[in-house]
Amino acid sequence: MTMKADGPATNARKIDRWDGGFGWIAYPEEEMQRASHALATDEGVWLIDPVDTSDLDDWLDEFGEVAGVVALLGRHTRDAAEVANRYEVPVYLPEPLSSARRELDAPVEVFDGTLPGTGYRTVTLLDTPVWTEVALYDDESGTLVVPESVGTAEFFRVPGERLGVHPARRLVPPTPLRGFVPERILVGHGEGITEDAPAALRTALSSARRNTPKLYAKSLRNYLPL
Repeated sequence: MTMKADGPATNARKIDRWDGGFGWIAYPEEEMQRASHALATDEGVWLIDPVDTSDLDDWLDEFGEVAGVVALLGRHTRDAAEVANRYEVPVYLPEPLSSARRELDAPVEVFDGTLPGTGYRTVTLLDTPVWTEVALYDDESGTLVVPESVGTAEFFRVPGERLGVHPARRLVPPTPLRGFVPERILVGHGEGITEDAPAALRTALSSARRNTPKLYAKSLRNYLPL
């Protein structure tokens, strides 16, 4: 199993299906389980941190037109430009991520506060020269989208955890997530949490400092490009 796969993604797996969208893992065989999401809104469908796949066009048919592509982490530009150009929409960047526009060969729109025309508001989780990350939260549906600080891939978790804090954030957990009571948590690595999500989030944050994932030492040198 590779940390991060490349080449044509022809075996993608759909995940996190709900009334407001779905997610997918383009390369189910990879260790990091990079996950992307489609959020259906009145404005159209927003594609979050997409890793492209040949199945995507068919999967989007029932949800209508693509409104835009969103990158929520500086190093999660992934296939954002390619997908945006295919659907002839801009890549949308939260204001803290505006500098990432230099990496994107596509039209870019910077937004602040709320994803345009939707109920998804931004929550800045970290803003440093090496790691800038923004989450999205929709109060009406209780949907929390976290690209990196927490995840369900094995790299993030110790035994007994359904959701784990990224190894590089265990000493300084993402405290802006405290107080959220989400219906579901969609993550950038692994399948989302759709059952008893508040408890999973509380446990992940409260146990972060005393637990270290078993893949921590192996993966520290690799986490930046993920």
